[in-house]
Amino acid sequence: MPLIRPPAVANHFYPGDVRELTRMLDSFLAAVSPHAPPPKAIIVPHAGYRYSGAVAATAYATLMPVRDQITRVILMGPSHRVPLRGLATSDANDFQTPLGLVPLDRLAIEQALRLPQVVCLDEAHAQEHSLEVQLPFLQRVLTAFKLVPFVVGDASPESVAEVLKQLWGGAETLIVISTDLSHYEDYRTAQRHDAATSAAIESLRPQNIGVGDACGRNALNGLLTLAKADGLNVSLLDRRNSGDTAGAHDQVVGYGAYALH
Repeated sequence: MPLIRPPAVANHFYPGDVRELTRMLDSFLAAVSPHAPPPKAIIVPHAGYRYSGAVAATAYATLMPVRDQITRVILMGPSHRVPLRGLATSDANDFQTPLGLVPLDRLAIEQALRLPQVVCLDEAHAQEHSLEVQLPFLQRVLTAFKLVPFVVGDASPESVAEVLKQLWGGAETLIVISTDLSHYEDYRTAQRHDAATSAAIESLRPQNIGVGDACGRNALNGLLTLAKADGLNVSLLDRRNSGDTAGAHDQVVGYGAYALH
């Protein structure tokens, strides 16, 4: 019997009803007019869709011109529930969302497991939302793809970069890093804080992104380390916070969307 990781945050972070979810995704994507060319990697937020979905859509919309070309997605996000060292992948054959099954690239996963910093730990994936909320977007914008998922715990930028480099591939492979920015500051403080973090992302300075700047900083800094070594450029697509998207300004969470070429 194939092992399927079922959705854990449907009806919480995003709609569990297929029609409602599809309408919401299409509405987000229709509101975007992409100015950037299709990227090699994107950085996207992972809050509930009502908070960060519109921001994430600015990155996902750039993939539409190459929706048939991308057949593998390397997805990394932080561990919110299970403390771990290194990067945790999954034994599953498929991850499930209301839109259907996403097959995992078992060959690529076995390749990554040869590295000492990569382990197989399904417990880290079972309730983790940082990866799951990206899957419906990917299912909606790409024709067909296989997934290589990693929950990133205590890991150095160099160790994350090594995994990404091994799986980098060509035009068929997309890298997705899932991270939010500042957490629970007032609106103006968050704007200043996120502007500084965004400047570090755009100028490929992972050494300036630390605890409190981005919850997915370990995966993010790994990508930025590799991007700097390989001469990639980062483009800011959108940066807002929950005060812009959901109303309250007393305690907000920051979101940014970026494309790497």
